[in-house]
Amino acid sequence: MRTLSKKLIIVFSFILTLTLCLRCDNPEVKKENQKKVVAENNTPISTELKTKEKKITYKKPIVFIAGFDKGNETFYSTARNYFKEKGLKVIDGQYSLEEIITWLNDNGNKNPYSEIHIVNKSNPYKGMNLETIVRGDKITSETLRKTITQGTLPKLKNVVNKNSKIIFHASGLIENADLIKTLKDAFHTSENAKVIASPYHTIFGGKFSNHYLAKPFYVFYPTANSPGKMDLSKEMAKKYPEETEIDWYDALNNEEERYVGEAYTTQFSIPVQWKFDFHNTDEEMPKFTMQEEVMDWIELHNELTAELNKLNIPIEKFRWNWSVKNNMLVIRGRTTGLCVLKPLIKPYGDLKHIEPDTSNKRLYAMK
Repeated sequence: MRTLSKKLIIVFSFILTLTLCLRCDNPEVKKENQKKVVAENNTPISTELKTKEKKITYKKPIVFIAGFDKGNETFYSTARNYFKEKGLKVIDGQYSLEEIITWLNDNGNKNPYSEIHIVNKSNPYKGMNLETIVRGDKITSETLRKTITQGTLPKLKNVVNKNSKIIFHASGLIENADLIKTLKDAFHTSENAKVIASPYHTIFGGKFSNHYLAKPFYVFYPTANSPGKMDLSKEMAKKYPEETEIDWYDALNNEEERYVGEAYTTQFSIPVQWKFDFHNTDEEMPKFTMQEEVMDWIELHNELTAELNKLNIPIEKFRWNWSVKNNMLVIRGRTTGLCVLKPLIKPYGDLKHIEPDTSNKRLYAMK
C-alpha cells in the first residue's frame, strides 16, 4: 500500500511539472506576462513635464543718451555714434529718470527689453548728471530715495524680467553702494532686472578708441590754492604705493592720451554750501575772522562732518569762506579734484584698449 502511494505521488509531481513547462513555452502566455510587467513598471508622466516652456522673445537693446555736450565736449555725441554703429536704437532728449521710465512704459509691450543702456557723464564725487524728475534734483542716493518715497517717480511696468539688463555707462557708479541699491528700487518690478555698471571710468570720444575704460586715481586741494604739481605728485605716490607704472608728475601735466595706454589728468571741482538761520534761535551767530575758525566750527557739528565724510575728502582740502546777511550765515567750501586716468589696455598682442564688454565680470559688476 505504501509502495502504491509513493508511486502515485511521483506520477502526480511529474504531470504537474510537465504542465508548467508547457505553459512557459506557450508564446501567448509569454506575451501576457510581458504585458503585465510593462504595465507594472510604467510611471505616469506629469502634465507639467509634457508642457514645453514658452520661449520668450526679447526686444532689441536700446540706448538712452541722457545728457548733452557743452562747449568742446564730445562725450555724448561720440557715445551716440558708437551705439548707432553697433545697430542699437538710440533715444535722445530723456534727461531725467522720470522721462526714461515713462518712455519705457509707453513703448513697452509683452516682450521684455533685453538690454537698456543709460549713458550719463558723472564721477563718484559729483554724482550723476541725470535728474530724478523733470527739472528736479540731480540723482544721489538721498534725492532719489526722497523722490521714490514721495511717489513722484513713476513705477516701471513689467517691461523687463529677471534676465533683462539695465546698464549704466556712468563713471564710478558701482562704487556707490547706496545709490546702486536705490536705483534698483527705482526700477523695481515683479521681476527685477539686473543693474550693471563699471568700477572704471567710462570714456567716449578718445583719441585712439571711440569707447574704452580707465582706472581713476584722485588727489584734491583747496580751490585756487594748489600746492603745485610736484607736491601733488608726491602725495599721489604716497596714496597709491601699489601703482608703479605711472609717473605721477608727468601724468598730472598731461591732459590727453598721447599714445595708447598713457595716463592723463582731468579736473573737476566740488562745491559745498550750508545756510544757517539765527533769527528764531537763542544760539549766538559765530563771528569768523579766518577760514581755520570756520573749519573748527564745522567740526563741532556732527551733521556737517557727516556730510563731508560721505565725500571722503578731508576738510582741509576745501577752501572755505562765509558771508552774513541779516540773521543768515552762509558757509561755502570748494575743492578742486585732479583725476589721473590710466586706460585699460590688452596685456598681450598689439597695443590696444580693452574692448568694454558688459558681460565681462572683470570690467563690469552686476547687482
